[in-house]
Amino acid sequence: MPGKFITLEGIEGSGKTTQARLLADRLQELGHEVLLTREPGGTELGQAIREMLKRTIPDEPVVPEAEMLLFEASRAQLVRLAIMPALEAGSIVVSDRFTDSTTVYQGCARGLDKAAVGTVSKFATGSLVP
Repeated sequence: MPGKFITLEGIEGSGKTTQARLLADRLQELGHEVLLTREPGGTELGQAIREMLKRTIPDEPVVPEAEMLLFEASRAQLVRLAIMPALEAGSIVVSDRFTDSTTVYQGCARGLDKAAVGTVSKFATGSLVP
């Protein structure tokens, strides 16, 4: 694959979005084609999933398994419709979050089986790693 894939991970408020934007801007100044994206999001479906995950539903919390699958659905869409085409065109993709976030938030913090989380992530991404 001729492009490069860079992800930034970290806790909420740690500056990922700011640093991703600064990196993408600098790479563009240097003449590189850059796709800046975020998770969940980056596609219409991904943005709809993002809004769904941010919304709280009284009396019906999102269970960890559903939460993980929503993140992975957004990721699958993003990889197939945006990230892979950009990489194949030789662009640099800078992403605010990727699979490491799911490993930590759903696998560790939510207590889901880490092997299962890894398997679903691998399926959703087509084994793409940054």
